[in-house]
Amino acid sequence: MQATHNRPGLGLPLACLALVLLLAGRSALEPTGPAAGDPSLRLSATQPSLEVELSGWLLSDPRFSTASATETSTTETSGTGSNGGAGTSGASRPCRVPLQTAAGRSELLFNACPALQQGWRLTVSGRLRRPSSAPHPLLSSAAERLARQGIWSQMQVERWQVLSRPATPIADLRRRIARQLTAVGGPERGGLLAALVLGSAVVPLPADLREAFRVAGLSHALAASGFHLSVLLGAVLPLARRLPRLPRLTLAAGALALFLLLAGPQPSVVRAVLMGGGALLLLESGRRGRPVAILLCTVVAMLLLRPGWLADVGFQLSVGATAGLILTAGPLESWLKGCLGAALPEGWGTGRAATWLGGALAIPLAATAWTLPLQVLHFGVVPLYAVPANLLAAPLLSPLTLGAMALALVAVLLPAVLPVLVQPLLLLAQLLLLICQQISRLPMAQWQTGRPQPVLVLLLALGSLALLLPQLARRWRQLGAALITIAVTLHLAWLAADRMLLVHQGPRDLLVARHGGRAALVSSRSDGLSCHQARSLATGLGIRRYDWLLLLDPVASDGPTCWQDLAQLVQSTGEAGPPLLPGQTLSSEGLEASAVAVDSRALQLRVGRQRWLLLPDRQALWSWERSTPASWPANIWLGFRPRQGDQHSLADGNIERVWWSGNFASRRQTLPPGWRASGLSGSLQTG
Repeated sequence: MQATHNRPGLGLPLACLALVLLLAGRSALEPTGPAAGDPSLRLSATQPSLEVELSGWLLSDPRFSTASATETSTTETSGTGSNGGAGTSGASRPCRVPLQTAAGRSELLFNACPALQQGWRLTVSGRLRRPSSAPHPLLSSAAERLARQGIWSQMQVERWQVLSRPATPIADLRRRIARQLTAVGGPERGGLLAALVLGSAVVPLPADLREAFRVAGLSHALAASGFHLSVLLGAVLPLARRLPRLPRLTLAAGALALFLLLAGPQPSVVRAVLMGGGALLLLESGRRGRPVAILLCTVVAMLLLRPGWLADVGFQLSVGATAGLILTAGPLESWLKGCLGAALPEGWGTGRAATWLGGALAIPLAATAWTLPLQVLHFGVVPLYAVPANLLAAPLLSPLTLGAMALALVAVLLPAVLPVLVQPLLLLAQLLLLICQQISRLPMAQWQTGRPQPVLVLLLALGSLALLLPQLARRWRQLGAALITIAVTLHLAWLAADRMLLVHQGPRDLLVARHGGRAALVSSRSDGLSCHQARSLATGLGIRRYDWLLLLDPVASDGPTCWQDLAQLVQSTGEAGPPLLPGQTLSSEGLEASAVAVDSRALQLRVGRQRWLLLPDRQALWSWERSTPASWPANIWLGFRPRQGDQHSLADGNIERVWWSGNFASRRQTLPPGWRASGLSGSLQTG
């Protein structure tokens, strides 16, 4: 009976896991949308935008808008404001900020960012509209970003007035810490120190710094998470060890509350605080808690409170990494110690070296293995040097995090001595930045896996679980290896197939031709937003660089460096001239573009065995029809909506498919098989 009593049971973890799965299913099936009274309900299909006036309070400080191909505003109004008589603006750059009204939320867009702060009450007037949706799942969109925040509309602000400035002590404290650390350390080193205290969701960091940490596999260092909380508790709890229980618990609870207040109630932060609090209570009560049960109970409690948190990528990665550390890091460390002990030469302090290196490798390996399916699902890239990067950064992160927290206290209480005390930490911060930057510049720093289909990610996740859980029998490991093999094989076959992809949004068209795992691109526009879209498509499709790309825009590109980074060869259209002259070709193995006529922009495109005719405008169609082609292509793309006469003339040929950019002429229009329209913002793909 005693043995049975001490044996850990699986009942609670399995019950919690079942609840998590049920909540996940409910969250996936439950329709989401605006509540009654939400500002977006004023809009309709016949009235997609409307001049309105809204009143409410700001949920955060304004954040400068980032350039995105799907999150741009065409409104040119500069906006006027009233700041209780001051009427000041913070910067001429555009920015955005969420507004909470009495019955819903809306995102405010300013062309010239005003000096507003979180918590202020405003009256704003301008044009309300729904946020734009992405034309393709691989592209980000304002609609997707805002839906995760429960926001269903955007307003281009024309006039605004501050009604009141309520006290916001927590926001003021965050703002003061970030401002002081950035002032003494600069936007990179000081911003890094501020992010280690407040998290990158609160601190605006330079884009190149974020990118370097992401490529190196160290993004978790910038996001407030369980690691930062463990560093804080690791410093507080030893100081409270000799105190009575009540003061000891009070001090620990204060540390947890302070971390939550400074980092904000982000899902990953809430998870870390709840798990830390639960573990401390069990420890003080003299009971031995099971970490996996604490994790699952925490996740269940959070999803019962806010089911929408399940869709938060940071929350998913946080839970996955924590599960990896709980379930896999220990057995993996023991296995690595044995392997390293046998591999290291004698006389090198083998036992101690194997113990240290095994423990150092087990943590990033376990976290990476458990989050790998999520990384390929959401980002389509895997940082290949994440493990060595974490090995090099680990000795720096703990002292940097603890030191940054101490400096935050100094910034509030004794700001005059901050420039002196910050110097040693600035050296460590510079070293960490150097490590990230150098690793991010290494060849193949990121493996462009492409974003697999969700069902393949599910197979990969199930197979990985079977391999990563040491308690499972050998037959389950064999099944897991088979599932991973199937998922990888199907994904590689999908990447290698001959495919044509059309992405249309507004005046922009991108045609991606893929053959044998490589790709070429034809773009109707040469602006920076089109290049941003082309880069996102390449990442999602597992394309490191396009073989070549062709820009049909007669207007000179405003982002030539961006395009040159994307392809080995860039061919742009001259002023009023065709993209290619007769006899000229752009070609790589299985991918070739050639001119049709000297007086038009019509192109012939070969994609493996597929033959396409690209007609970006009506002039190209007329020119091709006058040329009396000897043979009809199997596939045609029209960069415009065909008229009734165009449809009749094209229907005479033996054409397999006709695509065009735009809507149908009418909803009742009947088309031959293979004729498809992209819609005003959408995509089409073969296969």
